[in-house]
Amino acid sequence: MSKDMGKGMDKYDIIVVGGGNAALTSAITAAEKGKRVILLERAPKEFRGGNSKFTRSIRYVHETPDQYTTKEYTEEDFLKDIIEVTGGQTNIELSKYIVKRSAELPKWMEKHKVKLKRAVRGAFHYSGTNAFILGGGGQLIKTYYEYAEKIGVKVIYNATVKDFIAKNEKIDGVVAEINGKREIINGEAIIVASGGFEANLEWLKQYLGDAVDNIIVRGVKYNDGIPLRALYKLGAAPPDTVKNPKDAHWTAVDARAPKFNGGFVTRIDLIPIGIVVNKKGERIYDEGEDLWIKRYVLWGRLILEQPEQIAYVIIDSSMLGDSLIPMYSPIKANSIKDLSHALGVNEDNLISTISRFNQSIPKNCHYDLSELDDCGTINLYPPKSHWAKPLLHSPFYAWPLRPGITFTYMGVKVGLDMRVIRTNGKAFDNVFAAGELTVGNIFGRGYLGGTGLVIGSIIGITAGEVASEYV
Repeated sequence: MSKDMGKGMDKYDIIVVGGGNAALTSAITAAEKGKRVILLERAPKEFRGGNSKFTRSIRYVHETPDQYTTKEYTEEDFLKDIIEVTGGQTNIELSKYIVKRSAELPKWMEKHKVKLKRAVRGAFHYSGTNAFILGGGGQLIKTYYEYAEKIGVKVIYNATVKDFIAKNEKIDGVVAEINGKREIINGEAIIVASGGFEANLEWLKQYLGDAVDNIIVRGVKYNDGIPLRALYKLGAAPPDTVKNPKDAHWTAVDARAPKFNGGFVTRIDLIPIGIVVNKKGERIYDEGEDLWIKRYVLWGRLILEQPEQIAYVIIDSSMLGDSLIPMYSPIKANSIKDLSHALGVNEDNLISTISRFNQSIPKNCHYDLSELDDCGTINLYPPKSHWAKPLLHSPFYAWPLRPGITFTYMGVKVGLDMRVIRTNGKAFDNVFAAGELTVGNIFGRGYLGGTGLVIGSIIGITAGEVASEYV
């Protein structure tokens, strides 16, 4: 239990710790129910919103095609996809709850002034399942903040929650550092939506070792897990579904990206088109194993296990324009030999790898990036199950890849009411969690594109509803 370490502020019905999508949806929900809400955002105003500002779409249930999608996507489809990508490492009941309520989300967002649209061209395999946000995550955050403040949510920036004031099975308030001063804020209920610990390199090093020096943190530098550590000290349990602390939202990002805060634009989506090799010039995995929306998070984790945590995606000139073009310029060469020298990759191995790949592709297959086509390699390991196309046309292009961590899965365990569960199996009476802190309950490993915002929103809304009932 923390002692009062500064001047106390007024007491609130609900304290929301965090400033991203999950925090905002919970705060808005509680305020709409007439509760006195304070939201504590770690970042200054110009950097508010956490990782939510780097998002772009939502995956949701719709029984028929609607104005944003091209086909139906049922509860059964959604749940099946979650079970498939996690290998069963998911809380089934919580997943069912998220899936069912996802159908409500587009209307909820539109009610709160967010505008949606169809999938952008070049975004692989989203059109049947996802709606995109007009203006992206940045506009989403701006819209929600404006709405929240209009209905009375008190927003405090530069507010780092250092500790919780605990008594028995309740938390009575938080100890925060606000603009350099210690403050005690008391509340009837606490919703913690403060993100993971992906920006805490020392914490990550416990699991990754020296590989942490070669990773890119796609998200904000403020997500260092201080509130999460404080919850653990009070007995909060991590999700049962997370078996390996290394498992997180890992994507392949450009190796030239900044260490922190690069966001979505650093991601490389060319992998289904080309091939990926390591420093030895050898392919490392099936680039066309399944729809990209189900596999893009796998690739950061794969690169994490490669020598020096580096890999390269290679395409030829005929493939340019088939995907969203990365922000960073490619490394260009007129021959595979020259490309190997430019990349610092073993020349003989790379030439052999590409030759064997080209020879393994059937000549009369139907190449179609919009679906799981029949262009799979024959007698090649690792295979490329779909979208295999020979690399023949110079110039050749490559982008260097590093593992990019977006958020960690090792957060806190929650029940269907979003109360935080302790290691003794009992829940805190008045402590709820939402957002990245809870994603590990759904994704013990793996990921589905467009689910982060959905999980954050549905759990955030639910936390706001239940916390409001409590107070």
